[in-house]
Amino acid sequence: MREANYLDLTIAIPVYNEAASLPILYEEIVESCSKLDKSYEIIFIDDGSRDESFIVLKKIQGKDSKVKIIRLRRNFGQTAALAAGFDQAKGDVIITLDADLQNDPKDFDILIKKIDEGYDIVSGWRQKRKDNFLTRRLPSITANRIISLITGVKLHDYGCTLKAFRRNVIKNIKLYGELHRFIPAIASNMGVSVTEVKVNHRSRRFGKSKYGLIRFIKVILDLMTVKFLLSYITRPLQIFGLFGLFSGLLGGILLLYLTYQRFIVKVAIAGRPLLMIAVLFLVIGIQFITLGLLAEIMVRIYHESVEKRIYFISEIVESESDTT
Repeated sequence: MREANYLDLTIAIPVYNEAASLPILYEEIVESCSKLDKSYEIIFIDDGSRDESFIVLKKIQGKDSKVKIIRLRRNFGQTAALAAGFDQAKGDVIITLDADLQNDPKDFDILIKKIDEGYDIVSGWRQKRKDNFLTRRLPSITANRIISLITGVKLHDYGCTLKAFRRNVIKNIKLYGELHRFIPAIASNMGVSVTEVKVNHRSRRFGKSKYGLIRFIKVILDLMTVKFLLSYITRPLQIFGLFGLFSGLLGGILLLYLTYQRFIVKVAIAGRPLLMIAVLFLVIGIQFITLGLLAEIMVRIYHESVEKRIYFISEIVESESDTT
């Protein structure tokens, strides 16, 4: 049963210097939502815009009570903006999209139909992208394939902001850094169902893109964080210990070889670079294992102190007598 004061749908839009596109986007969202026969709200998150975006949003909000504005003190980035929107959302289903008009609100219906089929997260897959191939599409294709391979959640378009989430799923995901694009992969660790649908993609009409080739490097670095969170967050010793054992074993083998050289072959080993390398590998191995043990202690303190669950319940089935 849905909680009181909650709605069917929340539309959450992070905004950064998009004053020209906002009135058009608002009208398109209202037109699309009016056809859904659902109660809804529209949340604009002004992520420290330096243009007149906030002024435009206030005018929109003044004529529509369904509109809410969240104004951040400075530009915190898209992940923080979306997190703010998720925290304030009252909809059972939350749809996110960009404010630059490249995402099409007419696709809301497609996303919601998939949610109604039982999926927890529906991700948009932009068709016939209207972006530069070398600077946007090629890095995106490469990154999507790498992310799908490493996380095991195969999506064609992780970078598409147009997504739909069940509220009870997204509320259990803590976002930070620039992890918004990895939400489907992070959520998969909770056992949720993820799918994607083909959506329309339009040319940018106002302003300029805020993404470039440098974003590809950031995505790969963020992917390392996600992989660690998905695979080793509750057992860090397994990753640090693996490197430590490998390094220590290599250092030990080299030291045994040098010992053989010194006492059997009678060859002087003092000052040899190989001796320094062997000691270095051995010390690094000990440090990695020690780091892993410390990480294990920190993880256990964290889970016990905040009572963080290491599982997520889909439903509880019990007899009526057990509830009385």
